[in-house]
Parts: sequence; structure tokens; C-alpha cells
Amino acid sequence: MTGDADADALLERDPFALLIGMLLDQQVAMETAFAGPAKIAERLGSIDPRAVAQADPEAFVELCRTPPAVHRYPGSMAGRIQKVASAVVEDYDGDVTRLWSDGEPDGATVLKRLKALPGFGDQKARIFLALLGKQFAIQPAGWREVAGAYGEEGSRRSIADVVDEASLHEVRETKRAAKAAAKNG
Repeated sequence: MTGDADADALLERDPFALLIGMLLDQQVAMETAFAGPAKIAERLGSIDPRAVAQADPEAFVELCRTPPAVHRYPGSMAGRIQKVASAVVEDYDGDVTRLWSDGEPDGATVLKRLKALPGFGDQKARIFLALLGKQFAIQPAGWREVAGAYGEEGSRRSIADVVDEASLHEVRETKRAAKAAAKNG
């Protein structure tokens, strides 16, 4: 996802890091967004939701701002990251996997839980659900349907479809075409 072996390994082993990467995936390249959690883990010494939520807000902004910055808008994104971490701690006792495992939820329930997180609107929640289903074998009943176009087999619409350099290029081309169509439409 990032082109950095260590950052990719963190995303694969830590679901909270993956969630934060998705949160950061706006107004920056996908690789930059999903490399953010590794920067946080290195600088904070942890990517644990409790550690992130309890970090001093001003110090956390500086941590996110330190070059190379976690995001092009480090101040506002630092606050969002801490709000998501706090929600995971308060609502799921610090275990992000409970979003998709508590009570054996169906896809619609997981989508609803994701949309309840700070910074996760409908589209971001659908993309993350598709990412879980397509790349992490987390596939609650009906996940493809509620993920919409992002859940379609063989689509090249989002980070959920990026598995190598070629698919990254295809996703970028799809996004460019969609932006051009929206601009001209």
C-alpha cells in the first residue's frame, strides 16, 4: 500500500494502524496516507489507540507536523486521529477489531459502526469495509452490497483494490477520470 516494507507490515499486523491510514486518505496520495501510521508509531513509540488518545494534544500535533509530516494538514488531522483513537477506546475498549467482530455483525452493521467514527463519512466507511473484505478476509454477511461499487469484484476504484504497482496505477486513472467527468459534467 505504501511502497515501504515496514509501513506495509504495520498495516498488515495492526488493524488500528489500517484504520488510521484510511482516516488519513484524503487530499494526499494513498501511499502518503497509509504511511502515516508508521510515522506515528515511530515518533510516539506506539500506535496503540490508548497511547494515541492519551497523548498531549499539542505534542501530538507537533509529532504529526514533524517532517516528513503525517499529512499535508497535520494540525487538523492530528485532532481527528486522536478523536478516532478516543472513540475506539471508549466504545470498543481499545480493540478496533470489535468494530467488525462484536456480536457477529452483518455488513450493514459494520458500515454503521464505521460511519459513527469521527472523520468517517459514508464513502470512507464503504471504502474501508471493502478494504477489509477484499484484502483482509473480514467479510461480514452482505459486505459487498453495502460497500457498493467499492465492493465489486475486479473494480479499481480505491485503496481496497490496490495490491501492486499496476493496480495502484489503475486506481489512480479511475480517480482521475472520475474527477474529470465531475468537472466537465
